[in-house]
Amino acid sequence: MPTSLVDNFGRRVNYLRLSVTDRCDFRCVYCMAEDMTFAPKAEVLSLEELYQVARAFTELGVEKIRLTGGEPLIRNNIMSLVGRLGSLPGLRQLALTTNGSQLQRLAPQLRERGVRRVNISLDSLNPRKFRHLTRHGNLDQVIAGIDAAVAAGFEQVKINAVILRGRNEDEVVDLVRFARERAIDISFIEEMPLGLIDEHDRALTFCSSAELRQQLDPVFELQALGDPQGSGGPTRYFAMPDSPTRVGFISPHSENFCHLCNRVRLTVEGRLLLCLGNEHSVDLRAVLRAPDYQLEHLKHAIAAAMAIKPERHYFDNREEPQILRFMNATGG
Repeated sequence: MPTSLVDNFGRRVNYLRLSVTDRCDFRCVYCMAEDMTFAPKAEVLSLEELYQVARAFTELGVEKIRLTGGEPLIRNNIMSLVGRLGSLPGLRQLALTTNGSQLQRLAPQLRERGVRRVNISLDSLNPRKFRHLTRHGNLDQVIAGIDAAVAAGFEQVKINAVILRGRNEDEVVDLVRFARERAIDISFIEEMPLGLIDEHDRALTFCSSAELRQQLDPVFELQALGDPQGSGGPTRYFAMPDSPTRVGFISPHSENFCHLCNRVRLTVEGRLLLCLGNEHSVDLRAVLRAPDYQLEHLKHAIAAAMAIKPERHYFDNREEPQILRFMNATGG
């Protein structure tokens, strides 16, 4: 049994994005359809099964786990799982991606149970526009959640903003100012073509990271911090001379970062996705629910899966890939 996970291209996988639910209290236009069909409960991994997967990965050398969804904080009894994960030997960083709706209530508990970093989605500072982009979201509630996260003392609080042309590209300067006021980081994300979206035409709303930098650089004098490899993720960060806030760009279309990929994803149905933009996967739910289940069986399945991790995705061809799963089902 290996003590680390390495794929066929020499990339060490030390980061697991663990989806705990495909459900969400928002319906963001780039993430899912307005009328969604969610996974039946019988097909969703239990909290114990999610813990078994996390334990197996950490015993195989994974040092970072990020809880995702859907909205992870609406999963029943989620705090019990957070506490167990926060105590896993070998886990150096437990992180969370959230829409912020529950943070005003839960931020202190999350910090106490071992969450170190929190990413919060915020695509607009205009209440009406925010409501339109999220379909159900309340901007004041999310801002209160961001401020609660800052007050809780996490090692890092970061805003994630998906930018769509004609919708919110005129807000990028204001969003950076919002982050600077709180001394937190912000990342701008090019929309990822997952799921069949009929709310907008992705080709028309696509806004590249380079375009956003052109807006921001004259205002903030962005200074490139180099290759994102050291950050353990795809974000290319820029510093500003007068603020601790970093501005990041995640550019799956325009600036492919696959050669640095150190991660895999588990859907809440137990499907281990080896790449965000491909369908290469392994059914870990079948392993977990086998009559003769043992943790070693799960570890063997995970280690063997590294052989099918592809070299890269092809989002950069600007065509809709043949991936019908929505971002909420992928583990956003």
